[in-house]
Amino acid sequence: MKNKRFYKYWLSSLADVLGVALLTYVILDIGSNILIYLYLNTKIQLVNYIFKFWRIINDNIFGKHTYIIIGIALFAGIYLLITYRKSKSLAAIIDETEIMASGDLDRLIEVKSKGDIKNLVENINNISKQLKEITVEERKAQKTKSDLITNVSHDLRTPLTSIIGYLEIIDNDKYEDEVRLRYYASIAFEKAKGLNVLINDLFELTKMQNNTINLYKADIDLVELLGQVVAGFEYQFKHADMQYRINFSEEKLIVNADAGKLVRAFENLLSNAIKYGKDGFYVDVTTKFEENMAVVQVINYGQSIPSIDLPQIFDRFYRVEKSRSSDIGGSGLGLAITKNIIELHQGIISAYSDNDRTIFEVRLPVK
Repeated sequence: MKNKRFYKYWLSSLADVLGVALLTYVILDIGSNILIYLYLNTKIQLVNYIFKFWRIINDNIFGKHTYIIIGIALFAGIYLLITYRKSKSLAAIIDETEIMASGDLDRLIEVKSKGDIKNLVENINNISKQLKEITVEERKAQKTKSDLITNVSHDLRTPLTSIIGYLEIIDNDKYEDEVRLRYYASIAFEKAKGLNVLINDLFELTKMQNNTINLYKADIDLVELLGQVVAGFEYQFKHADMQYRINFSEEKLIVNADAGKLVRAFENLLSNAIKYGKDGFYVDVTTKFEENMAVVQVINYGQSIPSIDLPQIFDRFYRVEKSRSSDIGGSGLGLAITKNIIELHQGIISAYSDNDRTIFEVRLPVK
């Protein structure tokens, strides 16, 4: 391909040279014949002056080489005229690329030309757009990395500070009695368990995003799986003084999936609905078959999620309440893990919220 393109350009340049040479010969031949005709058959003074000037040059200055020198000069003039636009376009491209090289990736080259010059301009503009997109993505990735480090540091430091504080009290024998000792030890233990959950979730999410996690897939009935998951939350609903309502499709929804991972995903959605939907009392879990997809909805009727927060709720450590309080429990990674689990199964998860209800919808391909 490269050789063909080289020969194409080489032959094109050769054709330009041959064309200009032929045009120069034709102009000299026709021009000299016209001048001779005018000199012999007319009395135009300008023609006489031209012939006198020609004799002076031919006899005294260039001699027999006059035709060659005039031909070369004419050839150069015609060649420069023909290549002027191409050279002007190339100069404009070089100027524009120098500006781009200085960091102005928003700039695009605008050169009115055709053929190879036009293709070159389009290729450079495409490269510039791709570089801009890569730069934007790198900046986003860097910001995400910085935010992740900040959030992880905060969420690790908070329980760790409590653990160290209570253990320091115990180590310095500053507790009042055995009951107080057990109370401080219990708090430190709970904080340590929360810290362990956060670290495990972070490792699991990292493995999912790096595609290093193994899925053990089998054909499962999604309706039956969801029934078991919801039944397992009986205690959590009673403890939160809430009730669940199910509306499952009558037909089986068979999906090829890792049952353990899907259980984790739906448990996260139910836990999220209980944490943030207490004001609404009910949590609805529905299933249906739609366009070759199994559709699962987990609906709560608590406080709505602001529209500005909806696109980010599946991000790591993103919380609608910006104080990053850990009073509601969890690692802050539940929805991010859920999203990755669903996408590992070629599914889609989305969220909708208004003043009446908040819906988390999962779509999985039915076998």
